[in-house]
Amino acid sequence: MSTDVTAKSPAPAPPGRDGPEAGGGLLRLMLDGLRRNMRQYGMLIALGLIVVLFAAWSGGDLLLPRNVSNLVLQNSYVLLLAIGMMLVIIAGHIDLSVGSLTAFVGAMSAVLMVDHDVAWPLAVVLCLALGALAGSVQGFFVAYLGIPSFIVTLAGMLLFRGLTEIVLKGQTLGPLPRDLQKIANGFLPEVGPNTNYHNLTLLLGFALIAFVVHQEVRDRRRQREFALDVAPARLFALKLVALVSAVLVVTLLLASYKGAPIVLLILGVLVVGFGYVMRNAVIGRHIYAIGGNLPAAKLSGVKDRKVTFLVFLNMGMLAALAGLVYAARFNAASPKAGLGFELEAIAASFIGGASMSGGVGTVLGAIIGGLVLGVLNNGMNLVGIGTDWQQVIKGLVLLAAVGFDVWNKRRVGS
Repeated sequence: MSTDVTAKSPAPAPPGRDGPEAGGGLLRLMLDGLRRNMRQYGMLIALGLIVVLFAAWSGGDLLLPRNVSNLVLQNSYVLLLAIGMMLVIIAGHIDLSVGSLTAFVGAMSAVLMVDHDVAWPLAVVLCLALGALAGSVQGFFVAYLGIPSFIVTLAGMLLFRGLTEIVLKGQTLGPLPRDLQKIANGFLPEVGPNTNYHNLTLLLGFALIAFVVHQEVRDRRRQREFALDVAPARLFALKLVALVSAVLVVTLLLASYKGAPIVLLILGVLVVGFGYVMRNAVIGRHIYAIGGNLPAAKLSGVKDRKVTFLVFLNMGMLAALAGLVYAARFNAASPKAGLGFELEAIAASFIGGASMSGGVGTVLGAIIGGLVLGVLNNGMNLVGIGTDWQQVIKGLVLLAAVGFDVWNKRRVGS
C-alpha cells in the first residue's frame, strides 16, 4: 500500500476572504479583523466602552434623551473645529489659533447684528468670509513664505484674542437674533401624525441607516474588484449590525425628546461632504500625499503650497462657523469665548486616529475623537468627578491615544 505524496491538500482560504476558517469561529474572526484594522476600530470600540461605563455609573442618566440632545449641542462647536483640524494635521501642520479665531468671529457677529443692525443672514455670510480671510492669511505665511505653522498660528492665537478684547471692549455683547439662536439651540420642526416620536427625525435616521448600509456594501464590493483583502462575511455582517444598532439607538433617543438638533444636521452634511472629498476628490488625495511624504508628493506634481493654503483657508471658515454657533448658543459674544478650543480640537483629532507625522486620519475619526472627549466630560460631570481630576483623565486619554498611534506604527513596520 503506497501513499500518493503528490496529492494536493485543499488550499486554505486567503486572508480576508469569505472562505471557511480552520478552527475559526466568530470570536477569532473578530479578533483577526480588529488586529488588521486596529487604527480604524480602536477608538470606535473605546467610545462604546466609555458610553457603557458612564451609562452604568450614572444610573442611566447619560443615555436619557434630554442628555443625549444636550451632548450634541454642548460639543457642536468643538466637533466643527475637529473636522478642520483633522485636515490640517493630515497635511502635516497644526493650528493653534482656532479658539481665538472662534471668539473673534463671534465678537464680530455680535457687533454687526447688535451695534449696527445688520440682518443676521448677511452677518453670517460676512463672518464666514472673515474666517476664510483669516485662514488664508495664515495659510499664505505657512505655504508661500515657509514659516512653520506652529509659529504662524501661535501668533494668530495671540492676535485674534487681543482683537476680540478690543472689539468687545472687555464686555459681553448681546442678545443675538432669535432666528440665529435656532441654529445652535433649535430642533427640526414637528411634522405628520402624533406617534410619540419626532417623525422627521425617525425618517432621517432610517435614511441614514440605508446610506450607511449602502456605503459599506459598496466599499466592500470595490475592495473585491481591486483584489483587496475584505473582512470575512460574518465579521462584515456583525459590523453592519453594530453600525445600524448604534444609529437606531441614537435616532430613537433624539426622536423621543425634541428631535434632531439643527446643528447636528449641519455637522452631518459637513462629515459626509468632507468625507467624500478626502476619499474620492483629487484635493483629498493631495492632502494625504503632502502629509505622508512631501518630497514624493512634489515629484508627483502635487501643488503642495496651494493645497496647504486651501487647508488653512478651510480651517478659518470652520472656525468662523464654530464662532457663530457658540455665540448663538449662549446668545452673546464674550471675550472669554473659545478658551482651550484649539486644544480640544487637536486632542479630538489625535484621539480619532490622526498621526503626529501627518498623512493619516479620517473626518469620521475626528468626530469619534470629539465624541470621546464629549462623553468623558458629560459622564464625569454626571457622576460628580471634579474638574481637577477631569483634566487628569483627559490628559491620560490623549497620551494613550498618541502612544497607541506610535505602537501601531511600530507593529505594522516590524
